[in-house]
Amino acid sequence: MKASAASHSLSTAEKTSDKKNDQTSSTIDHHQALHFGKMAKDWWNPFGSSAMLHRMNPVRLSYIRQAIDQYFVSAFGNPFPLMGKSVLDIGCGAGLLSEPLCRLGGDVTGVDAAFENIAVAKAHAEEQHLNIRYLTGELESVEDTNFDLITAMEVLEHVAEPEQFIQAIADKLDPNGLLILSTPNRTLLSKMMIIGIGETLGGIPAKTHDWSRFLKPEETQKLLEKAGLVVTDIIGMTWSPLHGFALSDNKAVDYLMTIQKKK
Repeated sequence: MKASAASHSLSTAEKTSDKKNDQTSSTIDHHQALHFGKMAKDWWNPFGSSAMLHRMNPVRLSYIRQAIDQYFVSAFGNPFPLMGKSVLDIGCGAGLLSEPLCRLGGDVTGVDAAFENIAVAKAHAEEQHLNIRYLTGELESVEDTNFDLITAMEVLEHVAEPEQFIQAIADKLDPNGLLILSTPNRTLLSKMMIIGIGETLGGIPAKTHDWSRFLKPEETQKLLEKAGLVVTDIIGMTWSPLHGFALSDNKAVDYLMTIQKKK
């Protein structure tokens, strides 16, 4: 899609976003959807309002690739480890993670609550000649089930009902599928790093996070267990001025989980 067409799509999205976000849903927090929708035009700018996501993305992808190689036997050493596998990227935004998952061979579906984000995601995927199915709405509105891989990166802290959201994920995951989730921890360090420094100094748009909604790893694990899921790996993600984002044993700020269905 040419830039002019993409701009037209976004303009249309802006005109209808209020109507879309007024619809009732079970897990979407509409204030959060509106907040992220306002950043849609700038999503693919690595120095814009989504700069932190751009910096986190290589680390997230590294963890995802490692989990794929370990879980799917046919994936190890394969340049297209997700070939023939269905992938659901929840809270996909404008496709920052969906696109590399598609390039790894996945049949990718991206879903996001903000109509504006989906308009930009569709336009960008078309420009990149990537075949990704993008949907606007809540997770429960995705009709397909039995996804081989589901990703929910930095989403759990933004949903209205975490327990219901995780159950909805479990309902979409294939019995032999893999779920990869990341979310901030609720610690004083995360409050200082993400809100005190990140949002105050402008690296993250103000009012993006509500620290009281962050979940500790043991709280997330309880919700997963209740939904019939089991955590097989957990690792932290840290940030430093010298090294940027990196995987770490320190889970005080943010953590990633690899999850399967209980057998």
